[in-house]
Amino acid sequence: MKTTLIVVVVAALVVVRLTLFRARRRRKSAQSAERTAQSNADTSTRTTPSTRWNAVEAAFGDVGLVAGREIRERLRGRIFRVGTIIMLLAVSAAIVIPTLHKNNTNGTSLQKIGVVGTLSPVTRDLVLAAAQSNSDTVRFVPEATVAIAKSQLKSGASYFAIIHSDEVLLEQPATEASSPADPGLVNEVAEYLGVVIAYHDAHLTAAQAAAVTNSKAVPIRTLVASSKGTASTPSIIGIVLLFLMLTQYCTWIMIGVMQEKSSRVVEVLLATVRPIQLLGGKVLGIGLVALGQALLLVGVALGLGAAVGSNVLHGSAPLGLLAELAWLVLGYAFYCWVYAAAGSMAERQDQVQTLALPLSIPILFGYIYSITVASSGSPNAFYDFLAYFPPTAPFCMSVLVGLGRATWWEFVASALISIAATAGMAMLASRIYRRAVLRTGGRVSLRVLFNRRSA
Repeated sequence: MKTTLIVVVVAALVVVRLTLFRARRRRKSAQSAERTAQSNADTSTRTTPSTRWNAVEAAFGDVGLVAGREIRERLRGRIFRVGTIIMLLAVSAAIVIPTLHKNNTNGTSLQKIGVVGTLSPVTRDLVLAAAQSNSDTVRFVPEATVAIAKSQLKSGASYFAIIHSDEVLLEQPATEASSPADPGLVNEVAEYLGVVIAYHDAHLTAAQAAAVTNSKAVPIRTLVASSKGTASTPSIIGIVLLFLMLTQYCTWIMIGVMQEKSSRVVEVLLATVRPIQLLGGKVLGIGLVALGQALLLVGVALGLGAAVGSNVLHGSAPLGLLAELAWLVLGYAFYCWVYAAAGSMAERQDQVQTLALPLSIPILFGYIYSITVASSGSPNAFYDFLAYFPPTAPFCMSVLVGLGRATWWEFVASALISIAATAGMAMLASRIYRRAVLRTGGRVSLRVLFNRRSA
């Protein structure tokens, strides 16, 4: 019985082994056929003028051929498609969910408004119109002094106060979850008070009508600062997406260069194109994929925000999104050369991981520091310096733009510094790539690369 059992087990193992062997052979045959088809496709792409990426190839020549190959590989990848869908869902949820929450919580409600001074009939009618447009009812609470109005706000006897018809005062920002004030009503009352002041200053004459139409809302002060800081939600979401996309695409470049070197495919490619053309095509192709994905995310965010009437993308948020899109391009342009050069120095996956860790430290530092500053809303002098330092500028300058702490010339100055640093990094990376990509047998050290005798 025991012998029979052993024979059965051995026979089962032999069958499993033969099945796995045949499956492996079929898989290798399929991969070989796919490589042959890909080689034929690449040859056809090189010789046939009517190709999908003909415009890229015609504009960049051999660099365009390499870029087209990279674009096709990335767009066909399941990781790229699934990652794009996940990011689109995350951006859509960040825009739609606050709108649904607002619709569910800001229904008809009683708003207690403290009044310091007297309200003119016109001002009172405008406040009541603002309340009606926000589906609110209003109860005016007379206050003798500003100090009493502040104490009433702290105790909850009033939700916000109108100070002498030229200022709106709150205990905490109306956007806080614990604030009883309706954010829409507060903003409209501030705007209407600004109109009333403009009416008064214009004396209702036709010559000063333009001053009325261009009036600004009166200041809105709070006794307690927001616990969530002054950064908008799109600013924080944009920083997270910027971090994910930079690390993803730069890692693709490093792994792609390493795989070409370890499989000796690079030797065949370098027989027809120069090293700088091969490296530039890889950087250009993956960069175009990154830019396309970023434009898709920004377009969906702006379109969806306009469709659902979300307040998330109001104010300076669209400007912040465009700034983060610009810094995605600048940040990728800087880091892609660094990661490409590092990939040419590696030959195995474990070597890639060893090289990727020190390269990712500036990205991680800039990302974590920027999230902290965006949450607190109070950048310091060191953070302002990092906004001009190319490795951290993509994160820091984006946050400063979102907080309204950066002027246009500061943004341009930081971008020009980043472009100059990118040009220098490209020259250094191309030199490292040219000397290291054909060296096999182990990881290449920097001493060997910059030794003139080994050049």
